[in-house]
Amino acid sequence: MLKMSPNSIIQTPLLRFLTEFRSASTTNYLYSLTSMQKRIFIVHGWDGSPQNCWFPWLKNKLEEKGFFVEAPAMPNPEIPEVKSWVSCLRNAVGETDENTYFVGHSIGCQTILRYIEQLPAESRVGGVVCVAGFFRLLHLETDEEKEIAKPWLETQMDFEKIKKHTNKIIAIFSDDDPDVDLGDKELFKTYLNAKTIVEHRKGHFSDDAGIKELSSALEAVLEIAGEKSHPEAVA
Repeated sequence: MLKMSPNSIIQTPLLRFLTEFRSASTTNYLYSLTSMQKRIFIVHGWDGSPQNCWFPWLKNKLEEKGFFVEAPAMPNPEIPEVKSWVSCLRNAVGETDENTYFVGHSIGCQTILRYIEQLPAESRVGGVVCVAGFFRLLHLETDEEKEIAKPWLETQMDFEKIKKHTNKIIAIFSDDDPDVDLGDKELFKTYLNAKTIVEHRKGHFSDDAGIKELSSALEAVLEIAGEKSHPEAVA
């Protein structure tokens, strides 16, 4: 039979209370730190992954500067679907606020914009950087590609809703992108009041183009996050 000291009935609840209080205090402290920290979500593109091209480099650079960075692996990247990709991003982000920022590549940009469009009316995000984002795809070659892209191209977005959630959008393009026509630069300006940047000979900013670092994306994130002004914006 377990023997108990005369004070054990008093000490056990007291110790339990102190332990739970300390644990709750620590949790609240950590939550407050996380909520104050600026968060970046990097969304890869069609048939991509978080390990592609310049994503690991950008993640590392931003973490060095104190950002919390997450690059979720989107579902079934070979056949991206609007609903599942937006849902995946929503689950990764959780609660959003003005310390929440996004970087997208190609169809990842569409995912971010569609996610923001669906936020509650009172929600705000810090801003978005779109790299090789598109509203048209003029160079699709196969019927399969066209079928996969169709919902992304034909399901309209409410740009006014998006702009109510953030007024900080920077779109980066390449002058030799084989997939995204440079004319989409003007659409980003018209639809989203985006600041636009045109890089020289960066292709689709992909592994195929050999792009392992992208300083313009880093500088754009720092700009929308209020960390640094960007000198390369194109009027």
